[in-house]
Amino acid sequence: MKKISISLILSLMFLLLMGKSAIAQIETPAPSPQGTVTQRVGLTDFTVRYSRPSLKGRTMFGETLPYGQPWRTGANGSTVLSFKDAVTIEGVKVPAGEYALYSIPTANEWTIILNKNTSFGGNTHQYKAEEDVARFTVKPTKTAVKTETLTINFTDVTPATANLEILWENTSVKFKIVTEVESKVMAQIQEKVINGKNVTPDLYAAAAVYYFDNNKDNKLALDWIKKANEKDPKFWNLHSQAKIQAKNKDYKGAIASAEKSIALAKEAKNNDYVRMNEKLIADWKKMK
Repeated sequence: MKKISISLILSLMFLLLMGKSAIAQIETPAPSPQGTVTQRVGLTDFTVRYSRPSLKGRTMFGETLPYGQPWRTGANGSTVLSFKDAVTIEGVKVPAGEYALYSIPTANEWTIILNKNTSFGGNTHQYKAEEDVARFTVKPTKTAVKTETLTINFTDVTPATANLEILWENTSVKFKIVTEVESKVMAQIQEKVINGKNVTPDLYAAAAVYYFDNNKDNKLALDWIKKANEKDPKFWNLHSQAKIQAKNKDYKGAIASAEKSIALAKEAKNNDYVRMNEKLIADWKKMK
C-alpha cells in the first residue's frame, strides 16, 4: 500500500511539472513582429531586418519618440540593412556590409545613420559615432493616410537606383541608394561576348539589349542581335531586333523583323508580343 502511494505521488508531481512546462511554452503574437524586406537594385541584393511596432493610439513622433533623440528605427533589436557590394547612399560611399540603421527624427529634418555595431538595439546610450559609416540628413514628408505599423520598403526602383522609405504615422522619409551597374555589365560583355568563344544566342541577345537600352553602339547591338537570331530565332529576340533596326532608321527591316516576331508569338500564344509588334509596325509605316 505504501509503495502505491509513493508511486501515485510521483506521478502527480510529474504531471504537475509537465503542466507548468506546457504553460511556459505558450506562444503568443509579438507586439512588434519581426519583418524582412529584400530588393535587388541593379546587380546588388539588399535586405532590411527590423521589428515592426504599431501606433496603438499613441502619437509617435515628437511624443512617444521625442524629437532630437536617436532611435533604432524599429523595436526590439537593431534594424539592420545589409548588402554585398559597395554602394552610394545619399552621396556617401558605403562599403559592402551589415549595418544598424539609426535615425534622429525632428519635425523638419531626419538624420539617418548607418553604424557598424548591430548589437545595441535600443541601447542608444552605447552608440559610438566613431563606428558610423554614413550619416546624412533628409527631409520628412507628411502623408495623407496614416500608417499604423512601421513599414520600411524600397520604392522608385530603377535599373541602378532605389529609395529606401521609412513610413509610419503620417510621416514618410526616403533616402536614395545608387549601385554600380555599368562597369560590371561591360566587364561581362567584354569577357563573355567580345572576347568570348562559342558565344550563345542568349549572350548575344543580352549584350545587344543592354547596348540598345543604354544608347551605346547601335550598329554593334544590331550585329549581336542578328547573331542571336541566326540559328535559333525567338519572338522576343526578333522584337528586340526590330526595335534596334528602327533605331538605326531601317524601318523596312524593322517591320520585317516585327512580322517574324508576330508569327512566332502567335505560335507560342503570346498575345502581348503580338500587340506590341503590331503597334510598332503601325508607327514605323508612318515613318517609311
